[in-house]
Amino acid sequence: MTRTEREAFLTDVHVGVLAIDEPGRGPLAMPIWYLYRDGLVHISMDGDSLKARLLRAAGRATMTVQTETPPYQYVSVEGPVELVAPTGDNLEMATRYLGPELGRWYADHNPVGPDSVIAQLRPEHWRTFDFGKALT
Repeated sequence: MTRTEREAFLTDVHVGVLAIDEPGRGPLAMPIWYLYRDGLVHISMDGDSLKARLLRAAGRATMTVQTETPPYQYVSVEGPVELVAPTGDNLEMATRYLGPELGRWYADHNPVGPDSVIAQLRPEHWRTFDFGKALT
């Protein structure tokens, strides 16, 4: 994929899989919701969660997103992560993944709390593939 194509793909709605080094074990890999904005991947989480603790310790992570139907496409980004305080509620993220009605319900029932953080992953390394292009 070109730079424009990969950034557009990452901007689309996909469930991501976040992978973080977990010493003594294989990497922790789990599905996440995310926003890609201004060159950063934004992931909301509880600041006391295993995810947040591992991100603080590792300082880096990988996130992969893919399509679920052929011709398959994927984008994988890896880079440093900074945990910052949220600047608002989680309505935008919830609406992105659940739509307006269910997103509002989710945001109302899962408010940003004092322990909430936003992990900001800055992509340094990209891996992408578009199988649709490979078929032409």
